[in-house]
Order: sequence, then C-alpha cells, then structure tokens
Amino acid sequence: MQAATQTAAGRRTVVKVGSSSLTTAGGGLDAERLDALVDALAAARARGDQLILVSSGAIAAGLAPLKLTRRPDELAQQQAAASVGQGLLVARYTASFARYNLRVGQVLLTNDDVTREDHYRNARRTLDALLTMGAIPVVNENDTVATDEIRFGDNDRLAALVARLVQARRLILLSDVDGIYDADPRLATSRRITDVHDLRDLQGLDLRTPGSGLGTGGMASKIDAAGAAAGAGIEVTVTSATRAADTLAGRPAGTRFHPARSEPAAWATARAVIAEVLEQPGLTPADAFHELGGTSLHAMRICARLRKETGQRVLPQALFESTTLGEFAELLSEVRHAA
Repeated sequence: MQAATQTAAGRRTVVKVGSSSLTTAGGGLDAERLDALVDALAAARARGDQLILVSSGAIAAGLAPLKLTRRPDELAQQQAAASVGQGLLVARYTASFARYNLRVGQVLLTNDDVTREDHYRNARRTLDALLTMGAIPVVNENDTVATDEIRFGDNDRLAALVARLVQARRLILLSDVDGIYDADPRLATSRRITDVHDLRDLQGLDLRTPGSGLGTGGMASKIDAAGAAAGAGIEVTVTSATRAADTLAGRPAGTRFHPARSEPAAWATARAVIAEVLEQPGLTPADAFHELGGTSLHAMRICARLRKETGQRVLPQALFESTTLGEFAELLSEVRHAA
C-alpha cells in the first residue's frame, strides 16, 4: 500500500493558472478558455496523473456581477468581489470537469495553513484524501478573510507552497505569456529562455510583461516561485495557458526550471540554517519552528542558498516534516549550547 501511494505521489502535478488566462477583459469568466484548460487537465488525469489546480480568478470573476469596472484597490472591496466570484469560479470548474465525470473539491488556504504545524499537516491530509478519492482539488487563497499582513501576495507563491505541501513532482505556472524572455516579450528581438539551471542565469533580465490589470502576479513573481520550488527538487515549467496540454503531456513548451538534485539533509547544514533563525533575540523554539519550518517558501530559499554556498543539498521537508516540535527544540538547545 505504501509503495502504491509513493507511486501515485510521484505523478503529482500542481498547475497554477492566472486570472488573465480565465477571464474576459471586462472581468467575467471566459467559458471557452476555462473549458480548454479543463480539457488539458482531464487528458492528463486520464494518463494517470494526480492533479492539483491552483486557480486565480475569484476577484476578477466577481467584478462584473458587482458592477465594478476594474479590480478595486481597497481590501474590503477585493474581499467582497472574491466572495461573489469564488462561487462562480468553482461552479464553472465543477460543470466543466463534469463533462469528464470528474469531481472537484474547493480548498481555500490562508498563510496560517502552510506556516503553522497543525494547520499544515491538516491541509496536507485533506489534499491527500481528495486525491486518493479521485477528486481534483481546486485551490485558491481565502481572499475573503486574508488581511494584507497575512496574504500570500500572489498565487505563484501559493502554488510553490502547495507543490511542496503535497510533494509534487511537477509545478506548472500558466499565464498569457509562453515563458521567460530575456526582454519584453512584445519586442520582436526578445528571446524565450528554454532552460534554467541556476537563477543567476536570469540576473539582469527585463521582466516587464503585458498585463491585464486583473491579477497580482508577474514574471518576477513566477521566477521567484519557480526558483524556490526547483530548489526543493520540483521540476517547474513557466508557459502560457494555451500550451497547457503540451506541457502536461511532457512536450517541450515554455521555460523549464530544472530541479535541484535532492540528497538526505545533513544535520550540520540543518544546524547552520537554524542558527540563522536564532539570530533574532528572544526567539522561542515554537517561534523558530514557525519561522523556519512553517514559512516554507522562506525555508526553500534558505535551502537553495545553503546549497549554493556550502554544496550541501537540504530539502525543506527535512527541516519541517521530519522534525517534531520536541526534536526541533532539542536541536535548538544544541545550537545555543554550541554558540
């Protein structure tokens, strides 16, 4: 049973789609574009992939019903639009996937759900259960309750966190641009970058891209999320929603971020990571566990930097999932004693 579970998990793919790929210029859902995405996802599911869809579009979908002509700046109005739009978004996904006799399950997450140990484990169990029972989780930030202080910021970051949460093999970030370019993709002289092995290869690029004004992410956000996920051993592709079918089928498309080779974490390296966290005065073991293990994107960045600086490859899971709070407290004590 355990081997079967590991095999299924090895085919897990997280797909993130942005607002501009799902909505019309006026803010309503574009049924044709949404159905095309579902067609690609259903084909991948038929090949045996386990899929988690991280979908933006709730706020954008709620604009027209509330007679709003653009995305509001005020948080309360954004939350109101999300409240109306999220229901419309999930209803449309439910109807579209039903064409293939597939069910969806709505999962709304806040930052606490991936940064606090009990919430994190519960979110993972829920997603695992949905996948085991054959449903496709449709994940979004819980915009109706999130405040500016605790928001993910954009769904690229959320998708990277979810990919790590479910231990996905692949992360696919979809937008209206077919990859990372070395300059503004609207220019004829721009060149699409096909492969990224190290984020240093992208330094100095002009990351301006055409935007719809309906979403919050951009190419800089995608590079940040892709680099963090690849550093955690997850293969990442950044491409357009129109190339979703090719990407899911394994055909070359967009920009591929090659995953870092993962090896068992060395405790010496883990201690070095934890020592950084302990630089904050008055930090308790619980605080440190939350800050290092819980803030998983932060942990991925630290692991990627340590791999670059020391040659030690550390998976964030080794810092969070395999370490109980009690063990973490003991390790903190060792580090303090050594200091």
